[in-house]
Order: sequence, then C-alpha cells, then structure tokens
Amino acid sequence: IGGSSTTTDPGQSPSTDSGERSGAVEPVTLETIPAPGSRDGTVTIPAADRPTFVDFFGTWCPPCIEQMPALGEASDRVGDQVTFVSVTTEAVGRSVTETEVADWWREHDGDWLVAGDPTAELAAAVDVGSYPTAVVLDASGRIHWSEAGVHSTETLVEQIEAVLP
Repeated sequence: IGGSSTTTDPGQSPSTDSGERSGAVEPVTLETIPAPGSRDGTVTIPAADRPTFVDFFGTWCPPCIEQMPALGEASDRVGDQVTFVSVTTEAVGRSVTETEVADWWREHDGDWLVAGDPTAELAAAVDVGSYPTAVVLDASGRIHWSEAGVHSTETLVEQIEAVLP
C-alpha cells in the first residue's frame, strides 16, 4: 500500500492536471450500494458546488479494514458538511455481489454512502494507485488532497476542513 500524495494550495490544481475545467475533476455518476448509512440510487462525484471526500477501498484489502474506524469518526464529525462517500472499484455484480459488499460494509461498521466504480473511471480521474486512498475535492471539484494509506481521524478531518467554506 503506497504513500503517494498530492496536496494543492487553495485555488491551485495538482501538477498532474491537464488544465481542463480549471483543474476540476470531470463529474462521474456511480451506482450506490444499499448498505448501512447508504442508499440505492446514484451519486455524482465530485458533488456540484459542495466539497467531496472519497475513500477508495476494496473488500479484499486488509488496510481498508484498518481505515474504517477513522472513516466512521471523520464521517460523524464532518460528514454533513461534505459529500462523504467510500468507493470500491470491484466489479459489483460480477466479481463481487452487492450483498457481499453490503455485508462487508456492515461487518466493518460502515455507516455512510458507499458506491461502486466497476470501470474505475473515477479512480483513474483522481489517479488512485493503491488502496485505501483518500481524496478531498473542493467545492469546484479540484483535488485538494489525495493520499494512499491508512490515515488517522485527525488527518482526514483536517484535510476535509481545509476545503470547507
């Protein structure tokens, strides 16, 4: 599990950005997974005119399990101020069922929005290379922070609060 990181100053784009849409990530609509704290439907990431936090995980990933308690605490603290979502790139409906993801979610105390990115379109757009990876996007959809590895609640909250109005 890597430790690559991208952080930008407010108003700047990551150096890997192509410059399109003022450095904003193009919105991707994902199917949500009915699980505790989640719902059946879709979510668009990044959210329009609202900061977004995305946790990329896999049900096969031991560090992703280790990350879950800090995610839960961060969601409790700032989740109502941002679109807070965990995303798996597993092929939901093929290599893993929705029920298996929901069961994993329940077993590890997930209680916020969870979605699938089976084509890895969003993961590619934000350059996810390993799991777990945490990504904070500001209200205009630009990446503020992206870092692989397990993070403390304090780090997650600090990075999310940095993009709040």
